Amino acid sequence: MTQEKKQEFTLKISQANKTQMITILYEMVIEYLEEAIDALGISKKEEAEKNLRYAQNCIDELIHSVDLKYELGRMLHGIYIFSKKELIAAGASGSIHRVWKVGQNFKMLCASYKELEKKDNSTPIMGNTQTVYAGLTYGKYSLNEDVSAVSMNRGYMA
Repeated sequence: MTQEKKQEFTLKISQANKTQMITILYEMVIEYLEEAIDALGISKKEEAEKNLRYAQNCIDELIHSVDLKYELGRMLHGIYIFSKKELIAAGASGSIHRVWKVGQNFKMLCASYKELEKKDNSTPIMGNTQTVYAGLTYGKYSLNEDVSAVSMNRGYMA
C-alpha cells in the first residue's frame, strides 16, 4: 500500500464512528487483496504473501470486533473465519481465484456497511483530533491539506 493511501486511511480512522471503522477495515482488506492479486499475477509471491498477511490482520480485527450475542454477529464471524482460511490456502497454493473470491465477499460487505453508515449518526470514536482542511489552495491544480489546532494531547481520551 502506498504511503498516500496509508495517510488517507489514517485520516479516515481519526474521524470515524464505529460503523465507519468497520467499513474502513473492509476497504483496507479489499486494497490488500487487490495488491496481492496483482503480485500473484506477475509472480511476486513474497509480495503477495505480505499483502495477504496484512489482509488477514485486518480480518483478525474484524473477528475481535464481532458481538457474538447476536445472530448477525455469529454469521459475520463465520464469514470472517472462512475468509481467513481461504487466504491462508491461497497463500500456500498461489491461487488468484481464492483471493478474488474473498475480495468479492468483502466488496459486498463493504457496500452493505456503507448503507448502514447513512443511518449511523454517532460521534467519532476518537475525540480531540486535529482538524484537516483540504482544498485547492496555493496552486491551480494541486490539492493541499492544512492541519489546524496542533495539540500534544489528541486521540483517545482516557
